Amino acid sequence: KALLAQRCGKKIITMTLLTLGLAQIKTKLGDVQANLDKHLAYIDQAAAQGAQLLCFPELSLTGYVLQDLAPTVAHRPTADDPVFAKLLEASRKLDVMVGFVDEDSRHRFYIAAAYLSKGQVLHVHHKVYLPTYGMFDEGRFFAWGDSIRAFDTPWGRVGMLICEDFWHASPPYLLWLDGADILLMQSASPGRGLDDGEQLGSARWVEHVSRAYASLFTDFVAHTNRAGFEDGLNFWGGSIVFDPDGEPVAHSPYFDEALTLATLDLNQLHRTRARLPILRDERTSLVMREMERIVGKP
Repeated sequence: KALLAQRCGKKIITMTLLTLGLAQIKTKLGDVQANLDKHLAYIDQAAAQGAQLLCFPELSLTGYVLQDLAPTVAHRPTADDPVFAKLLEASRKLDVMVGFVDEDSRHRFYIAAAYLSKGQVLHVHHKVYLPTYGMFDEGRFFAWGDSIRAFDTPWGRVGMLICEDFWHASPPYLLWLDGADILLMQSASPGRGLDDGEQLGSARWVEHVSRAYASLFTDFVAHTNRAGFEDGLNFWGGSIVFDPDGEPVAHSPYFDEALTLATLDLNQLHRTRARLPILRDERTSLVMREMERIVGKP
């Protein structure tokens, strides 16, 4: 599972295979302790099956339709927090991405994702786009995130996005430019609409978007969605992983809880990008210039 490389007289171990787990769980609204217990059980199960990274859905520690409950279920991703202390200890077995409500020092509350590795918090992403259309009303209860950053992990450079974030083209594009070769996307996506009476419209669109990003950015894209019912909403599951060619690597069942494992051959980044040098040919200076023109800056 490792390639021994020699550079500048130093031995560098580059991991070439990653066993990625998708923890497609049902959550209990507002019951952080019950959800934490389920996280720890899934981490143990995934570690026993050889997973090296396990991804949970959006707001996996709290449930989705929180509204005024948000301040009561918020936690800070630090070692002295009683919930994250246990998750950080569990992350010594394998890397973990969890969804939670983050509270900052000014007591603002964010829909957030944290990446934990070897007892450390490597990165926290605050959801940038909060939907306030249709059945969604997140903007009433949460603050907007204001940064999109990739970060380094044992498996290379990674970016995290939360649901509505990846319905906008700019966040995955920015992560790609910032060096992310693996996009981890989590959601609590309710089922909406039927296409030809066979597939949920929401499932079809999320899968199309995920596949498009994998193909356009020649990245690995993993999407983890939750399952179960909550406050009249039916979350459809269907978590999925695409490779840099836009081909599916693994797919979880619709609607039911599941732990799904996928083996990612990270050398495929080299093979695909040698054939499709899209990243090489991207004209970021042109993009910057035209964006300044569009928003009216000199």
